[in-house]
Amino acid sequence: MNQETQTKFFKIASLVLALALFFLLFEVEVSLGDLDRTADDSSATVTTTETETQSETTFSSSRIIPTGTPEVYGAELDVNYDDVSADDPRGADATIEELAQLDRNLTLEGDDLERYIHILYEKEDGMSCEFCCGARSIIFENGDPACGCAHSFAMRGLAKHLILEHGDEMTDEEILAEVGKWKILFFPGQHTEKASMMEEEGTEVDYVSLTANTYRGIEQGSAGGGMVGGC
Repeated sequence: MNQETQTKFFKIASLVLALALFFLLFEVEVSLGDLDRTADDSSATVTTTETETQSETTFSSSRIIPTGTPEVYGAELDVNYDDVSADDPRGADATIEELAQLDRNLTLEGDDLERYIHILYEKEDGMSCEFCCGARSIIFENGDPACGCAHSFAMRGLAKHLILEHGDEMTDEEILAEVGKWKILFFPGQHTEKASMMEEEGTEVDYVSLTANTYRGIEQGSAGGGMVGGC
């Protein structure tokens, strides 16, 4: 093979090798791009699934927190559910004090006292203020106060008022439920967690089952917490 032929051969060989290398690099780049897109799609799928699962299991506090003016007694006592909010601690304390004054000023006797004991101590194992103190109920079995926190004063005061002023039109269940609504306002985080757990277990969530002692402590160990109004 003469010199000229050898030169042409090397040029052709170099060109073929360069083309082969170009196509090889192109294929590698395409494969890596497909792999990245697959990983992105997989990540998006996982994120979507996690979001959907979270939305399915998260219990919205708006489902249980009462709002507006209590229909039966709101106007006569000049109280509003919306006044008890973590966004307005001073307003919350003022509303709690309004209800607490009822406990200090009202006295129950005879059948009214027996009904009061039944509602707050016996029915559904009683109503407690367990997120603020460890008392069995907000009253003793004789009707005397068993807890000295402001929330307990407010709940006892409301129960007394409803028995005295609306006892003929409201059942024991309705009075206990109304007291429970305020308890939820006082401890919204704990009750939201409790409601979520009750729902997951297939237990009906209403104001009585959620706030009375029947399912007391079911939310312990959860992340929920916080208290509205001073204890």
